[in-house]
Amino acid sequence: MPDLKLLGLAGYSGSSKTTLLEKIIPLLTAQGLRIAVIKHAHHDFEIDKPGKDSYRQRKAGASEVLISSAYRWALIHELGHETEPTLEDLCARLSPCDLALVEGYKYAAIPKLEVHRQECGHPHLFSSDARIIAIVTDNKVPLPLPVLDINVPQEVVTFILKNIIR
Repeated sequence: MPDLKLLGLAGYSGSSKTTLLEKIIPLLTAQGLRIAVIKHAHHDFEIDKPGKDSYRQRKAGASEVLISSAYRWALIHELGHETEPTLEDLCARLSPCDLALVEGYKYAAIPKLEVHRQECGHPHLFSSDARIIAIVTDNKVPLPLPVLDINVPQEVVTFILKNIIR
C-alpha cells in the first residue's frame, strides 16, 4: 500500500458516509483523478441476483465467477473457509488510481474523515482515533480538528486535494 493514497470515511451507520461519497466522487473525478472505493460490509451480501447465471454458477460451487461485458467486469470470489481479506489484501487487487476512498474500516490505520450527523445522537470518534484528520458534520460547534460542512461537498473535496492528494 505504500504508493496508494488511502482516505477512510469513518462514522456510525446512518451518518451519510455513502451519500457523501456519492457527492464527492464526481467532484474528484472532475479534477482528472481516478478514484477507487473499498466498502466493507458487516453482513453477508449478494451483488448478483438469484436466478442470474453468475449467481447460479457461484451457488453451484465455483470459487470465483468473473462477469464481463463491453461496459464493465466484476469478479466475485467466494471465501468459503478462507479468512476475510485485510484492507491491505484488497488494496493489492485495485487497479492503479490516484485515491482509494475506504468506507467501513473504522479501525484501519489510515487517515480518515469522521462523518458525523448531530441528529444520529452518536458520540464523536475522533477522541479515540488519532488517525481522524477532520470532521465532516452538520454541527457548527468548535472542535479540535478541521470541521467541514457535510452539506458543502466542494469543501470536503478542497480539503482532500490539499491534505491527501497534494
